[in-house]
Amino acid sequence: MTEELVAVYDAGGNVIGAEPRSRVYAEGLWHASAGVLVRSVDGTRVYVHRRTLTKAVFAGMHDCLAGGVVDPGETPVQAATRELAEELGISGLPLTELASAAWDGQWAGEPMRCHLYAYEARWDGPIRHQPEEIVDGWWWTDAELETHLADPAWPFVPDTRVLIPRLLRLRQHP
Repeated sequence: MTEELVAVYDAGGNVIGAEPRSRVYAEGLWHASAGVLVRSVDGTRVYVHRRTLTKAVFAGMHDCLAGGVVDPGETPVQAATRELAEELGISGLPLTELASAAWDGQWAGEPMRCHLYAYEARWDGPIRHQPEEIVDGWWWTDAELETHLADPAWPFVPDTRVLIPRLLRLRQHP
């Protein structure tokens, strides 16, 4: 079986090729990830989940975006749509673009450079976790999420932390 390929970007956010996921992570190559913030239909709650301990990056950490890397030939919104269906079992919803940012940081002592794309979906239906990706999940208000984020000991995905201030300020009322 061949290793999964990831779309590789330049620092300016342009696709320049594709490389195996292991090389992207080991060498800190620029890539992109897309995620979806799931809010209740009335906009008062956000869905937060905890990643499995078997994830290659950010294992066991909490997140409020269902998402993942952008595959070769895929746009960020296509990746977000795919990941939302895979991770939470939610499909067929319109996604609203919320924010994007570049994150140049480290994970497990290795460089990680990623263009982040965030979208929002409104949903009150059932959620089905992909067992290989998500251990548990629950609904919180923005204030509850902000309280947990204020605790530096609370393990939260670092690249999503880049977008959190913008995401929590954005309110789109039905």
